[in-house]
Amino acid sequence: MDVAPAPGAVIDRLRAAGCVFAEEEAELLLAATSSSAELEELVRRRVGGEPVEQLVGWVAFDGLRIALEPGVFVPRRRTELLAAEAAALLGPGSIVVDLCCGSGAVGAALLAREPDLLLHAADLDPAAVRCARRNLPGVPVHEGDLFGALPPDLRGRVDVLVANVPYVPTAAVALMPPEARDHEARMALDGGDDGLAVARRVVSGARGWLTAGGSVLFEAGETQVTGAVELVAGAGLRPRVVTDDERGGTVVVGRLGPS
Repeated sequence: MDVAPAPGAVIDRLRAAGCVFAEEEAELLLAATSSSAELEELVRRRVGGEPVEQLVGWVAFDGLRIALEPGVFVPRRRTELLAAEAAALLGPGSIVVDLCCGSGAVGAALLAREPDLLLHAADLDPAAVRCARRNLPGVPVHEGDLFGALPPDLRGRVDVLVANVPYVPTAAVALMPPEARDHEARMALDGGDDGLAVARRVVSGARGWLTAGGSVLFEAGETQVTGAVELVAGAGLRPRVVTDDERGGTVVVGRLGPS
């Protein structure tokens, strides 16, 4: 008879390994396995530092279950603010681009709120593109570097350009928890010397893709807000900053045209 370990034993192992949410993680691992051998394998890998979301194959985001696979960036709760701010700008038939889409979590959240939008997504990481195509059935998900991945006929037509850009300064990546630095794609974390290298490229290119009145939105760290606002204003866009203390998120918005 295959006897699974008691939940308490799993919780104790996870807690001993430093898992802050050991009870919740144990519940996820138990639900994802059908034998003691499978459970032991997942617990071993979690204790070794792999993200629990990658192990069970999904993450909860904005009320949705987003499919994941090993190596793909795990959407954070703070990014729900990015989705909410982008959603507030949508209407039926809006044309939306989700750059640095990762698993497609933000795009999926936007479609759940406004099913009639026209969405394109893009990422440079092939594993992320595979995940996004699972999470965004029927949506064109392009593989490539930022705007270079997009169909040229979108130029000047995009109402909302949302980008979950990497914004961890290069020197700080090594200080991240091992589950992030060792198990998520470096390109999804590393934002260059000041953390704004990718945001700078997105903002500088956004103007050519936005329609009049269109907006670009991206996340930034609290200490990067001044620099982020300056680069938005420098690109001829009207900046706005939104923060959410509960989620721990900061979103910078740049609008093309009058406020």
